[in-house]
Amino acid sequence: MKSLEEINKIREEKRKDLDLRVNISADTREKHILVCHGTGCTSSKSPKIIENFRKILEEKNIENVRVIQTGCFGLCAKGPIVIIRPEDVFYAMVTPDDCAEIVEKHIQNGEIVERLLCKDIDNKVVKQLDELNFYKKQKRIALKNCGVIDPENIDEYIAFDGYKALEKVLFNMTPDEVIETVTNSGLRGRGGAGFPTGKKWSFTKMAKGDQKYVVCNADEGDPGAFMDRSILEGDPHCVVEAMMIAGYAIGANKGYIYVRAEYPIAVERFQKAIDSAREYGILGKNIWNSGFDFDLEIRLGAGAFVCGEETALLESIEGRRGQPRLKPPFPANEGLFGKPTLINNVETYANITKIILNGAEWYASIGTEKSKGTKVFALGGNVNNIGLVEVPMGVTLREIVFDIGGGIPNGKKFKAAQTGGPSGGCITEEHLDTPIDYESLQAIGSMMGSGGLIVMDDSKCMVNLAKFYLGFTVDESCGKCTPCRIGTKRLLEMLEKITDGKGEDGDIEKLERLCSNIQKASVCGLGQTAPNPVMSTIKYFREEYREHIDHKQCRAGECKALMKLHIDPEACKGCGLCKRNCPVDAISGDVKQTHVIDEEKCIKCGTCINKCPFHAIKS
Repeated sequence: MKSLEEINKIREEKRKDLDLRVNISADTREKHILVCHGTGCTSSKSPKIIENFRKILEEKNIENVRVIQTGCFGLCAKGPIVIIRPEDVFYAMVTPDDCAEIVEKHIQNGEIVERLLCKDIDNKVVKQLDELNFYKKQKRIALKNCGVIDPENIDEYIAFDGYKALEKVLFNMTPDEVIETVTNSGLRGRGGAGFPTGKKWSFTKMAKGDQKYVVCNADEGDPGAFMDRSILEGDPHCVVEAMMIAGYAIGANKGYIYVRAEYPIAVERFQKAIDSAREYGILGKNIWNSGFDFDLEIRLGAGAFVCGEETALLESIEGRRGQPRLKPPFPANEGLFGKPTLINNVETYANITKIILNGAEWYASIGTEKSKGTKVFALGGNVNNIGLVEVPMGVTLREIVFDIGGGIPNGKKFKAAQTGGPSGGCITEEHLDTPIDYESLQAIGSMMGSGGLIVMDDSKCMVNLAKFYLGFTVDESCGKCTPCRIGTKRLLEMLEKITDGKGEDGDIEKLERLCSNIQKASVCGLGQTAPNPVMSTIKYFREEYREHIDHKQCRAGECKALMKLHIDPEACKGCGLCKRNCPVDAISGDVKQTHVIDEEKCIKCGTCINKCPFHAIKS
């Protein structure tokens, strides 16, 4: 147990001790080797890199050098990432075998290891993180501590203003003042719907009940999404603190975080955050003699996408099958165990402490008129800089894809971007300059969603894309309501029929009618938004549907049943790459002569299309 005075002393002393993490001009004799220990870099042996650094430093008896595990730096395409401060040198794609060279050259002799420096998209060698185009247009608020602190060390969190917002709330603000601050900030729920956060807090506070609960939705199930996971891995205490502030504001003394079990690093770090907060007396009874009680528990989910829907999540926490409840009553009035319950997602909570410390006006000054603050995106797909991105609301898709993301690899063209995962829609090239905010995306038939942003190049088939997302939704439907259980299955069958070359005139209109009926009749958001990928691809790529149906042709060559591959004699240079990589020897031709595909042997795997540098193979 630590008193508030002891906590403040830790903050003051530790902050000076760690100043070089954020201040490269810090007056220190130490060096800090920061190594990303998020899921992505962990899969590329970053734990071994940390182990090797520590072992080598010990063997060489090198003092005043600390090796720190951190959360995600964001630029996942260049991982594992190692940053050495105070020089702020950024090393990319480091392997365990590189550690000895970094220690010998950089730590001991002050020489930069040039071969490990990161190359930007223009092939310019970059020495420091801030020089990379990937970071220049970002503004990290929710991700402020990710890549800066050791997420398993509570003292490091405290050093960077950790639990200072809680102190301010408990001793200087009333619950109504807290809610007013959140309301005036303009923060909206980052789970997808964008409901005003302050309004939700106010509804729950006003609800009558002898017991209230605070719940964090960390059931991040969208394909390609890893925003919430990265926050929990890199800065778990910010969610603990925010949930405590929410509990104080609405009158709750108990909180639950619902996180899927396949996020083992996030689960482990959040549990450590809970344990260390309890040990310090920050969680528990009569916190800092303020009279406020609050405690937290983790509930693990089995990976059901539908449990991202708030009432299905509540059912799962209560030990039942995750199925949505009919609303009303809403969780604010009758939620967990029938009691008033506040539910927000991880990213929403990650903004709370910054709003309390910096003020509502500060946060409201960022973003657009109706969409305040920043948004975290998991940028993936056909883009050079795959990674975690946090940008002010109102930034355009063009800026995210081309300035931050570095554009499309392999010289291909941008075709579309899918936001909102299976519940979202496509953004086309004509909408590249659309501001990324709730209203603008909704106006073009897409949605913000939780923050997955998948970029697609011109080799993608949009009919096949719609089929992929429908397949996911069909698998994840809980089956409670007929429109979702049966309707999405019928949609998928129609899309399979079209991609198999059996489409008929009138199928597009049937798809549109069925989509409309599913949207109107489904019980929960999963069913209501399931048709979005189909409707948006029909709206913007109707000609591709027509080609599949009328001409039995897939221009992208992804629908195998419709592929009839041939090599354009004018484009073919006879390089032989397609021939050498064909798994069934279906391609013949001499070097520097036009090659030919034997259609009887061809299995339509698409390898030749991907390998041809001249785009000579057509379907």
